[in-house]
Amino acid sequence: MIETLTAEAVTLSKDEVLRYSRHLIMPEVGMEGQLKLKQAKVLLIGAGGLGSPLALYLAAAGVGRMGMVDFDVVDFTNLQRQIVHGTSDVGRPKLDSAADTIREINPYVELVPHHARLSSENALDIFADYDIVADGTDNFATRYLVNDACVLTGKPNVYGSIFRFEGQASVFATREGPCYRCLYPEPPPPGLVPSCAEGGVLGVLPGIVGCIQALETIKLIIGKGEPLIGRLLLFDALQLRFRELRLRKNPDCPACGTHPTIDHLIDYDEFCGIRGQEAAEPMNGVPEITPIELKRMMDEGAPFQLVDVREPHEFDICRIPGSVLIPLGEVPARMNELDSAEEIVVHCRSGMRSAKAVAFLRQSGFGRIHNLKGGILAWSDQVDPSVPKY
Repeated sequence: MIETLTAEAVTLSKDEVLRYSRHLIMPEVGMEGQLKLKQAKVLLIGAGGLGSPLALYLAAAGVGRMGMVDFDVVDFTNLQRQIVHGTSDVGRPKLDSAADTIREINPYVELVPHHARLSSENALDIFADYDIVADGTDNFATRYLVNDACVLTGKPNVYGSIFRFEGQASVFATREGPCYRCLYPEPPPPGLVPSCAEGGVLGVLPGIVGCIQALETIKLIIGKGEPLIGRLLLFDALQLRFRELRLRKNPDCPACGTHPTIDHLIDYDEFCGIRGQEAAEPMNGVPEITPIELKRMMDEGAPFQLVDVREPHEFDICRIPGSVLIPLGEVPARMNELDSAEEIVVHCRSGMRSAKAVAFLRQSGFGRIHNLKGGILAWSDQVDPSVPKY
């Protein structure tokens, strides 16, 4: 729970009483709870899929000060789930777009934008001005950073994560409950868990999980109900099932345990193996060809094989003419379909999966083989704009 908020110095205007009337007539909220909401200071990490419902519902509920940390701009691919933004916002900074929407929902909310990438250098300073942190990020490095910063500053971490049809939510880093590291002491190996950009996410899923995060945040503020402290809520959208796992505070946790060893913020990219992954990526040393060079080969009629290692459902979205589909996971079993004496160009969406395929095939004896730099996204940008991007 957050420290008890007092209401002596805060009042509601006549317009606010009308606005929040459905809260005020609930005895569990009432005037006392609404004044606590008005005094509350909540920091949202990210203005994307989870940050959208968080921002919308916390603003509508009357949270007095809401900070948002984001450095990205609105892209067309965001609009399927990031409902705080609209089509006319494409290309704008997400914080600017979100601010316009939030002010329209509730002009009484003070919005504090932090146009920055959250890092070990700025996290503690940013967190210091808030009561609660709601984590809407989509990568492990930032999740560990948020967790450690919350533990060090004593701020509850309202956690949510999403992938495809599945979501999770909990409340970490409270005095009496576990932190994120108690649940996940170590990050998964780099590349094992694909991002939403690689694996996709059902558009409505972040709305459900983000609303749960908003609910938990409000409960912490008004001090009512049983928050998700010591509990991990699992949601399966396909089966429409909620499950709950009990979590215990790990006495040996390096962040929140009996004898913590984390007393400062570290390099979280290095901790999650991101920098090491970049150094070891098969991209390093893999021969590449640009989309312009590939188009020239096509125009000149040069003999070569074009292999697409994406998944069948991606192949249905768009394809480069003449490409043959061999999904990455099938490459070892189907490499006999390739002619090692002929030039081979391999591609995927962005060039990462195809680089792995090229590295494997080179180790298997294929010498005349190249990775298409930037994948089909680069092909769309540089050669054929009619090819849709996703």
